[in-house]
Amino acid sequence: MPPEMHGEVSAHRPSGQLGTAQLVAIGIGGMVGGGIFSVLGLTVQIAGAGAYLSFVAGGVIAALTGRSYALLSVRIRSRGGTAFFLDKCFGTAIGGPLNVLLWLSYFVMLGLYAVAFGSYGAALLGADPNGPWRRVLASGVVLAFMALNLAGARIVGRAEAILVYGKLAILLLFCVAGLAFVHGDRVSPAHYPSIGVIVYAGALIFLGYEGFELIANAAEDAIDPPRSLPRAYLISIGVVILLYVLVAFVAVGNLSVVQIDRDRDYALAAAARPFLGSAGFILIGIAAVISTASAINATLYGTGKFTYLMARNGELPPGLAKPVWDRPIGGCSPRRPGLWRWSTLCTSRASA
Repeated sequence: MPPEMHGEVSAHRPSGQLGTAQLVAIGIGGMVGGGIFSVLGLTVQIAGAGAYLSFVAGGVIAALTGRSYALLSVRIRSRGGTAFFLDKCFGTAIGGPLNVLLWLSYFVMLGLYAVAFGSYGAALLGADPNGPWRRVLASGVVLAFMALNLAGARIVGRAEAILVYGKLAILLLFCVAGLAFVHGDRVSPAHYPSIGVIVYAGALIFLGYEGFELIANAAEDAIDPPRSLPRAYLISIGVVILLYVLVAFVAVGNLSVVQIDRDRDYALAAAARPFLGSAGFILIGIAAVISTASAINATLYGTGKFTYLMARNGELPPGLAKPVWDRPIGGCSPRRPGLWRWSTLCTSRASA
């Protein structure tokens, strides 16, 4: 097990600096990223008028998973998060393959966020959301944030909190304004698919909730972990379930399933047009571009850190664990913890 992963069960750690409110913000920020913008159209395509119930089903799965995370986060306070939980509980023989599956899921998430960014960006530019501009924008945003993560993303990191609350404000405006224009027949139980289809769609859109796991990465800095961590998971997941259900309800209630299926890659912006007009379309489009961009940035950063830990732990093919120019990048600056830099100190620690 990597050196920095030893001794991270922090029964003897000093009191942290993150209270329940800060941990809730981290959880909501991780969940309300690109998920709702990238999976809403797919959910409606599958579950139709019952799409908002699929978000309830996905939320129940998230709540059960969050309960497990809360118990693990209190017992094992580690910045390694999920990777450390699996290795600690099952050993690297079982945890390693499970970590690889989780690692691959990050690539799927990244692809969904990039496609959503390209579709909303193309729509805002007046181009065909399904045309070549979508691919250009999707590829360009990934490359841009790759470069930013390599160079250091301190400015982006400081802006994350502002972006999170900005996104929440826009989505709440969408919900409050849209509820008055919902067509009851479009969300009528008579148009629901079978329960199996609703639950199936709920399982597919679980990635919209997946960001709550970021609380686990911040657990070692929590104040009064036995109380603050379970509360943070409960509050953040509960708030996001309510938000997602309202968003899906308003979207289905203002657009027909056929319209949402046609505009599924930018369904949320299209759903805002009937009651907020062109300004609503632009407002939601801007929120989607910001959200998916920040989600791409966070996913790239998290995946890079996750990949580094897996490589050091021997859970990736040897070719992917080779150091670059024999000088691996390791986040172990003694003066500025968490700042990634080239360092012979990191090299020596990596070989320890």
